[in-house]
Amino acid sequence: MEEGYGQIRVLHVLGGLGVGGAECRIIDLYRNMDRDKIQFDFLVHYSPEKTGKKSPTSDELMAVREPDYFDNSVKKLGGRIFCLPKFVGTNVVEYKRAIKQFFKEHPNEWKVVQGHMTSTAALYLPIAKKAGVPICIAHARSAGVDQGIKGIATRFLRTPLHKEGITDYNFACSKEAGISVFGDTLVNAGNVRIIPNAIDLRKFAYNEEKRNAIRAELGISNALVIGHVGSFRYAKNHEFLLEVFAALCRMLDNDDNNRFSMLHGMRIRLLMLGKGPLMEEMKKKAESLHIYDRCIFAGNKSNASDYYQAMDYFCFPSRYEGLPGSVIEAQASGLQCLVSDAVTPEVDVTELVSMRSIKSEPRDWARKILDDLMLHEDYHSDPLSEEMKLNQTFTAIAGERRESVFETEETPDFDSLDEGTGFEKLNVADSSKQPKKSEGFSIGDRQGSSAYILSKLKHAGFDVKSQAKMMAYFYERGHF
Repeated sequence: MEEGYGQIRVLHVLGGLGVGGAECRIIDLYRNMDRDKIQFDFLVHYSPEKTGKKSPTSDELMAVREPDYFDNSVKKLGGRIFCLPKFVGTNVVEYKRAIKQFFKEHPNEWKVVQGHMTSTAALYLPIAKKAGVPICIAHARSAGVDQGIKGIATRFLRTPLHKEGITDYNFACSKEAGISVFGDTLVNAGNVRIIPNAIDLRKFAYNEEKRNAIRAELGISNALVIGHVGSFRYAKNHEFLLEVFAALCRMLDNDDNNRFSMLHGMRIRLLMLGKGPLMEEMKKKAESLHIYDRCIFAGNKSNASDYYQAMDYFCFPSRYEGLPGSVIEAQASGLQCLVSDAVTPEVDVTELVSMRSIKSEPRDWARKILDDLMLHEDYHSDPLSEEMKLNQTFTAIAGERRESVFETEETPDFDSLDEGTGFEKLNVADSSKQPKKSEGFSIGDRQGSSAYILSKLKHAGFDVKSQAKMMAYFYERGHF
């Protein structure tokens, strides 16, 4: 083992280091670790075609592999990147041979191998264990699979994970993800530990200065912005998102009964962050729905947290998820969220979240979004009070700064919130410390509600600082 890489090294197994949910969460965790004590390395996958070999070594693959999004971040933090040939279903023998060779070349380097790529975890984790790795973990981060042959193959390959003894620990980002990967028996027996996908809450706290800057950059300073963050893949259901937005635009353009009169005359935009194999297809769909000029395909952004500030509402109609960090990030930014009920219910942390079936008509989703923006469903007060709240909301959309009895220029002090909670109790919400709804929460007042929202997310286990302490304890001791 090479010198100078820290006392404990953890090897995370992933498909790649692109801007995916698992990758973002692991890098956030890595940044908050005491890296003098804990260091992360990454074992990713890449097509062996360019090497001309079926079972190339990690060095041979790394020589032809194209750098991925988080490569530089890993290297700056002190991590190393290794590579296995991509598994395609027909190369089981070659894949296992490459794994055996890899661990033979790197004996006793890792105390923990944590496999986030569960489709082949039953192949590489037993080999790692036999090679002498003390702790082998399968970490479930998705509660579903794609359609067709790929989905069938994934379920088949995960079947061994339903039995005890394949791994030392099983982690999952949600109960549904745990059941999907490990089965009901292990989950119900308590053999799967739920570890939420935590985020850097401070980074996503509402910031009006960043909001104004991004809206100016995109030329949407006076627009009403519906947002979405996610890779353009089957699970994210972008086609339904576009249909909802098209229905919303039609409702506003043909609102003869003035149901949404407060929104008349406002420009409306759909802001989408992310890339993926279906992106070009979705651009064509936007054109066919006659909404392309109202859509912003922003791609991947290193400062994605700033783009949440620019949004006024968040729509997330996924077909399935493990536990979508983007919905947690949206709540941290103070956005009302309309989320598919196929998404794991653990994301429903604050009063900002509403859930609806993707089997509903797109116009039902559109009407819900418009009603939320008009505050029809959340306020049942006298006309003067409702008008004041409406004015507050649309002043915020226009980009002007509000005055509020709850407003503060500072992000909540999370160090003080940590006092007395105990990171080892992260999985257990302390209801006695959670603020009541009346104490600093008002839909439409993102600045004034920020402390309340962030505190509630923290106590639900979504603060990466607290989770980094918990995981460091585990990595050092081998148990929670």
